[in-house]
Amino acid sequence: MVKQLLTRYLKRRRLLGKNALHQRYLVIDLELTGLDAKQHEIVSVAWVEIDNQCIKMSESQHIINKDVISLEQSPVYHGINDDAVAKGQSLHSILTQLSSHFSDCILVFHNAMLDWGFLKIALKNANITTRPKLILDTLHIEKKRLLNQSTEIKQDDLTLNACRIRYKLPSYHCHHALTDAQATAELLLAQCHQISRGKELKVGELT
Repeated sequence: MVKQLLTRYLKRRRLLGKNALHQRYLVIDLELTGLDAKQHEIVSVAWVEIDNQCIKMSESQHIINKDVISLEQSPVYHGINDDAVAKGQSLHSILTQLSSHFSDCILVFHNAMLDWGFLKIALKNANITTRPKLILDTLHIEKKRLLNQSTEIKQDDLTLNACRIRYKLPSYHCHHALTDAQATAELLLAQCHQISRGKELKVGELT
């Protein structure tokens, strides 16, 4: 057990010292029935891969969870109805596909506390023990950057759209997991270039 923890620690240390712009990232977004991971459900999961600063939309995925029990307001917010759910996949299948990327990609979320909180519970319930090698959060990256500039952070300053506006990225207003995953991927690259300013950027500077 100690040896396993030490190996994991050393791998993480090595990863934190690598060039952030040369890594592979898996940017993930979820559509949810609510904000409480203990009582609400995952409606769909989307992910987009970034490889060496290239967003590979051709390999992106957006899969609806056919096991969802109650859609709540999802038809209104996400446009996902019962017909779409019936054509989806089991949550176990979705999580199996998602976790297959954990060993070779750094995971990225906008508000990891929310989405990774849901995924952790779902992965545990599915008996999937694969661990991500690192998780980054574009919300945390932006908060840290603004605090370093002594910028006052107001309510809603750290929403995905508000963060994108600061980098003059186009606004995406639809509540769709794949669109939000793409928007987060674009934001991550913009943040990396803003922070690095042409110099080498270590992965550890984004944590």
